[in-house]
Amino acid sequence: MPVRLKKLIGTFFLVALVCVYAIVATIFAVALLGNASPWIHLLYFFGTGILWVVPAMFIISWMEKAPKTKI
Repeated sequence: MPVRLKKLIGTFFLVALVCVYAIVATIFAVALLGNASPWIHLLYFFGTGILWVVPAMFIISWMEKAPKTKI
């Protein structure tokens, strides 16, 4: 697969990941943290704000791999 196509596909996956992840994290926060203290909210959103980086790293590393050469 050409590098440009991989980067295009990866970009769409990254945008979708961020959108879906933000919605899911917010839904969980509303459902579970309604009466929690502001410090719990801060810790939750700090943790979930960092956690999306893990799947994004896999997508970015896949985008940056060199195409396989044919022998």
